[in-house]
Amino acid sequence: MAATSGTNTAGRPVRLPRSARRKQLLAAAQEVFVAQGYHAAAMDDIADRAGVSKPVLYQHFPGKLELYLALLDTHGDALVGKVRGAMAATSDNKERVAGSMRAYFEFVDHESEAFRLVFESDLRNEPAVRERVDRVERLCIEAIAETIMGDTGVARDRAELLAAGLVGISVTAAQFWLAGGRKVDKDDAMAILAALAWRGIASFPMQGEPHGSEPPDDGAATIG
Repeated sequence: MAATSGTNTAGRPVRLPRSARRKQLLAAAQEVFVAQGYHAAAMDDIADRAGVSKPVLYQHFPGKLELYLALLDTHGDALVGKVRGAMAATSDNKERVAGSMRAYFEFVDHESEAFRLVFESDLRNEPAVRERVDRVERLCIEAIAETIMGDTGVARDRAELLAAGLVGISVTAAQFWLAGGRKVDKDDAMAILAALAWRGIASFPMQGEPHGSEPPDDGAATIG
């Protein structure tokens, strides 16, 4: 198992560079948190999963909360990066909508199940956790809103509302799809939802276009 790769055949921890040890401990903690939830997880469980002693674990993380927050930072930043990447990857706005949908589906469908730490945390009442979860949502909304504003000239408050709607659709639908057993092929599911979202967003004309103009059939609305 990857989380225990820092142990030798005698069961003693192998001396790893600090960055490698930290990565190993985070991988072990993620497995435990996903399987048990924050409250049921214990530092003993995490140390055992990593194949290290508790003193080694505490050398890197002073407590369970710090481990959890480090994982939230890692996976939250990864999701934000995917959404930003979808906005920057193309000037075709239909593809941007599809790309943002894809970012959430791939995040939720990843074998690590790290999405549970971000979207299904049993520690949401902890201020430091709440702040990080809210930050991820806010940065994803801002990335999409900035693109909407740049293309349409819509005011920020309206652009942010549109972006929040797209994020909400993506998160809720991706989790529903996963919980329902992936009954719809993932590519089909993303395409269906992207089409739904695109028809709404495309009704806002590009800068320089008259209100009420129809979006192009191929969805190739680009920045003017």
